[in-house]
Amino acid sequence: MKQKNILETNKSYWNENADSWFGVTALPQYGVQMITEDELQLFGDVTGKTMLEIGCGSGHSIKYHKDRGAHELWGLDISQNQLDNAKDYLSSFDYDSKLLCASMEENSHIPKDYFDVVYSIYAIGWATDLDLVFNNIYSYLKEGGQFIFSWKHPLHGCVTTEDNQLLFKKSYFDETWFTQVVDDMDMILSNRKISTYVNALAKAGFIIEEMIEQTDKKTLSEIGDMTDRSFKAQHLPLSFVFKVRKG
Repeated sequence: MKQKNILETNKSYWNENADSWFGVTALPQYGVQMITEDELQLFGDVTGKTMLEIGCGSGHSIKYHKDRGAHELWGLDISQNQLDNAKDYLSSFDYDSKLLCASMEENSHIPKDYFDVVYSIYAIGWATDLDLVFNNIYSYLKEGGQFIFSWKHPLHGCVTTEDNQLLFKKSYFDETWFTQVVDDMDMILSNRKISTYVNALAKAGFIIEEMIEQTDKKTLSEIGDMTDRSFKAQHLPLSFVFKVRKG
């Protein structure tokens, strides 16, 4: 499937549905039934730091870091409608951020060797060329800078539930792009293996510090009637987080 077609299809989806996703999947949440930044403390003290978010959406994660003292905040997103929402949202708190409309694969006039932290909350999986994206992010970071990102766990896309049983509906090894209909519109995705992320990070030069795939404590402690998603989350991770640094 051609990269241009994937990007245009997904851009159209996010422009049309930006309002529906306002504030969804943003810090302190890392993803579906995943333990939060409040518990993990992966970012540590962000006071005075220069930070870039890849796939910033409605700007809620940018506000999260601004509230905690970050100095300079940038956001990149493929959807102008998402960025318009982010600008309005951040302006309502008198917060300023540099917002750029481009795909994460593009050379978007983002400065090199500039950021203390680059992060992405449930957006990196939209990358059509993971090697290129990780190389871009590596170039944006200062020496020793951190890259933190989350995405849905590949097992989540492989397994379904039926009568309190987990059933594989597709192979974990299948990374082909597929079309999924959401809100009556197409989006195009790939279900990448964890090793694909690890190898792409290593190839770009990153040093892996942590990888977390832990369901939140509330879901793990639930008994009795549960949703299919909660049942699945008790038996396998639905999301993951990587924390890496520029070597």
